[in-house]
Amino acid sequence: MKKMYLITGAAGFLGGTVCRQLIAQGERVRAFVLPNDPAMKFVPKEAETVTGDLCDKESLERFFDVPEGFQTVVLHIASIVTVDPSYNKKVIDVNVGGTRNIIDLCLSHKECVKLVYCSSTGAIPETSDGSAIKEVGSFDADRVVGCYSQSKALATQLVLDAAEKYGLDACVVHPSGIMGPEDYAVGETTGTLLKIIKGEMPMGIDGSFNLCDVRDLARGIILAADKGKKGECYILGNDEVSFRDFSRLVSDESGCKPVKMFLPLKLADLMAGLMEKKAARKGEKPLMTRFSVYNLARNNNFDSTKAKRELGYTTRSYRETIHDEISWLRLSGKIA
Repeated sequence: MKKMYLITGAAGFLGGTVCRQLIAQGERVRAFVLPNDPAMKFVPKEAETVTGDLCDKESLERFFDVPEGFQTVVLHIASIVTVDPSYNKKVIDVNVGGTRNIIDLCLSHKECVKLVYCSSTGAIPETSDGSAIKEVGSFDADRVVGCYSQSKALATQLVLDAAEKYGLDACVVHPSGIMGPEDYAVGETTGTLLKIIKGEMPMGIDGSFNLCDVRDLARGIILAADKGKKGECYILGNDEVSFRDFSRLVSDESGCKPVKMFLPLKLADLMAGLMEKKAARKGEKPLMTRFSVYNLARNNNFDSTKAKRELGYTTRSYRETIHDEISWLRLSGKIA
């Protein structure tokens, strides 16, 4: 049987990198993208493209319909990401309802032999004692913070339930933060990196990140398609890095001035609260939110031992990733 990879979110940073890696391996790829999505131009030309919406089962049927003699592997990467912690119906409809539709299509199409669901480390509850966070066997939206993380917890549980109740060969990967070259849409981490390089960040916050090179995450997803076990979850994380060390690496690799002042977390939280109130009165977006401070203050120590052991997942150093991303930003004209 011939194999075809069906990839949702293929116009995005991670999904596009997955597409490029699979095509480089000689695999056949079909990409699912929103109609009239301006990011469609970033989908590799070698990939077949189907337009549609995760909330529209009819368009998903077109996506799943493959020629006779093909088996399909579904990599469900698409989701709406938001840094606003408040409830958002669209986020739930797409991230949870869309995943439910993907599961239904996988079950009804017998040529589908594997589903890899791209969840998030945000779906996993923090450890109360600050120890390394490992995979869990069940997910509860009430134990995580923010609408995005809650939506990913709900969707992840749907995937695990389908594996247990209906025998769907599905596994889950939990990427932490993402960075690296070819971030055409300029996501949050790339935006932070650009602000540091351009001297537009007068101060940072004394917290930490957990960020992975997009190329390592993409390879981890492909490895999960090959080696991931039914009903299992795999954290795709990296070493935790402080904002201070991150800034220093960006300065070393770009030659820019480093961020010199870092706010203590308690002071940053107090200031963010005041900024939110002021912005609400003016109907504006706050420069800093308490939720963004929380994400720097929370436990960002994720344990990827299981993915390394069972999948062969590896990560490169922050320095290598930052070096490569800065090189790409220069080549693409985003910095001089």
